[in-house]
Amino acid sequence: MRRKGQQRFAHDNDEIEVSMTPMIDVVFQLLIYFLVTFSTADVLAHLDISRPSPDAVQSKQTPPADMIRVAVLKDGFAINGRSVSGEQLDSLMGRLASVSTKQTVLVNCDDASLHGRLIKVLDMCASHELTQIAVMSGK
Repeated sequence: MRRKGQQRFAHDNDEIEVSMTPMIDVVFQLLIYFLVTFSTADVLAHLDISRPSPDAVQSKQTPPADMIRVAVLKDGFAINGRSVSGEQLDSLMGRLASVSTKQTVLVNCDDASLHGRLIKVLDMCASHELTQIAVMSGK
């Protein structure tokens, strides 16, 4: 007979083995379930967009102002393809600014031009309140 504390189990020294196959099957089934039931929210359908009503004031839009093309060259300036001196450029920009100060001024600097000439053109734009300025470099 055995004593109460000395009961011997047949599996004391054996390791418990857990089969991974059923767990992997459950994971794959959950993955397939979530992939099938996942739906993306249609963001465009929930945007709050209000279109402006047609108005007589909006139908009479003014055409966009022309672009003033100023070239800073090695030996001078050019405006809209015409060679001018510094004083002529200043007076022409003043006349164009009197039409509209919303015009875009495209300043194209030649590679061989002096930096001071670019600053002079930018100062002319500031003095005539032309604020829409784009500067490019190259030929």
